[in-house]
Amino acid sequence: MSERLQPGDPAPDFTLPDADGKEISLSARRGRKVIVYFYPAALTPGCTKQACDFTDNLDLLAGEGYDVIGVSPDKPEKLARFREKEDLRVTLVSDPSKAVMEAYGAFGEKKLYGKTVTGVIRSTIVVDEEGKVERALYNVKATGHVAKIIRDLGLAETA
Repeated sequence: MSERLQPGDPAPDFTLPDADGKEISLSARRGRKVIVYFYPAALTPGCTKQACDFTDNLDLLAGEGYDVIGVSPDKPEKLARFREKEDLRVTLVSDPSKAVMEAYGAFGEKKLYGKTVTGVIRSTIVVDEEGKVERALYNVKATGHVAKIIRDLGLAETA
């Protein structure tokens, strides 16, 4: 099982393809805060709710200096369908090897319906302007999670 990140740790850099196949790097976002969230699969109910919540709050987050990047093992083509179907505005990137998820502690053993399975651990990592972990949240719920992050970061909530 991969190590979980702690506040103050350097956030592992990554370069992954987005829904259009364009390379997205964390290091290219230095100077801005970045919310990197890991989710199991595009076009599933919980992941759709979470992505829509981030999209609904993107103007607030961007206005406070945050970029949002969603990471899943889905291929770019599936991410493009997800983005189009749900009218998503967050950046979605593909990590089919799960190497980035493992580096962030977002892939490994988890409980699913009482059974221990290996898979994507729904997680959110807040990275500061210097590329350091500000917050590391693991085993988060898809519903209500974005509102909780906004509260935890002390940002004004949307209506």
